[in-house]
Amino acid sequence: MAIQGLALAAFILAAKATTWVSAASLVTFIFGDSLTDVGNNNYLQYSLARSDYPWYGVDYAGGKATGRFTNGRTIGDIISAKLEIPPPPPYLSLSKNDDALLTGVNYASGGAGILNDTGLYFIQRLSFDDQIDCFKKTKESITTKIGEDAANKLCNEAMFFIGIGRLVFTSKCISDSATSAAPRINHYLLGAGSNDYINNYLQPFLADGQQYTPEEFGELLISTLDKQLTRLYQLGARMVAFHGLGPLGCIPSQRVKSKTRLCLKRVNEWVLEFNSGVKNLIATLNHRFPNAKFTFADTYGDVLDLIENPTAYGKFNHLLINNPTDA
Repeated sequence: MAIQGLALAAFILAAKATTWVSAASLVTFIFGDSLTDVGNNNYLQYSLARSDYPWYGVDYAGGKATGRFTNGRTIGDIISAKLEIPPPPPYLSLSKNDDALLTGVNYASGGAGILNDTGLYFIQRLSFDDQIDCFKKTKESITTKIGEDAANKLCNEAMFFIGIGRLVFTSKCISDSATSAAPRINHYLLGAGSNDYINNYLQPFLADGQQYTPEEFGELLISTLDKQLTRLYQLGARMVAFHGLGPLGCIPSQRVKSKTRLCLKRVNEWVLEFNSGVKNLIATLNHRFPNAKFTFADTYGDVLDLIENPTAYGKFNHLLINNPTDA
C-alpha cells in the first residue's frame, strides 16, 4: 500500500543511509498491541485475544498462523525486512537465558492498552505496564549475560518504537554514539492508545466510559503514559519513538454505530486531542531528560487522506472505504 511506503520511508532510508551500521548491530525492541503482536498471546492460555487460527497467516511465510493478527506480516515485520534483519521473537517464547534477548524482543500483546484495565474482557493480555515489566526482566537477564555497564550501553543506544495504535505507524531514531566505530543500534518500537478507546472507553458496559468525560479520559491516558515513558527512561531507554493514533472514528466498529455508516466525527476529535496531548508530553520529556530523544510519529492526516481519497492510493472497494464524516 502506498501509504505504508510513505510512513516507512524516513525510518528505512535513515537506517540504511547510516553506512557504518551493519545488519548484525541492529536490535529491535517492540512494544504494542495486535498491530505488532507476533505471538505473545499464544502463550496466554486463557486469552480471548488470539490469532492462532487457520485464516491468520495465510500470506505469511509457510502459510500458517503465527499469532500475528493479520493474514501476512505486521508493520514491525515489514520494517525488519527493509532493514534486512530478522523480526524479533515474542518475549513469552524465550527463556531468561536465551541469547536472542541480545538481538531483539517483541513484547506486543493483542488487546493491550495504556491503562491496565483496558481489554479486561479478553481475560489475559500484556498491558503496556506488563510489557515494561517484561523489558525490566529482559534487562536483568542481559545484565547477567554481559555485565551492567554493557547492558546499560545496549539500552542507552536504543530506540523504543511504541505501537499500541491503529492503522499505520513508524518513526526513526538512530544512536549517533561516537564512542564506537560500529555501535549497536537498538530500536524500541512502541505506540499506544487505540484499545483504551475502542476496547474500553467506547464500550457502554465498562466503567471508564461512565466515569470520565472525553477530556478527563484523555488526561488520564496522558498522565499514565507520562509515568510509563519515564519508567522506560529509568530502565535505560534513550531513543523512544511513539506513534500517535489514526482516525479511530473511521474503523468499522465505530462506523457501524452511525446511522449513515460514516466516520464518527466526535471519536476522531477525541483522537486529535489525544495526539495533541502526546505531542506536548513528548516535548516535556525531551526537556526533562535532555540526554534522551523522544519522537512522535503522526500519520493521522495521511491515513485520513487515504480514507477520503482512496483512488489516489490504488484500487479499493468503494463499499469498504468512503470519504464522508458523520457528525
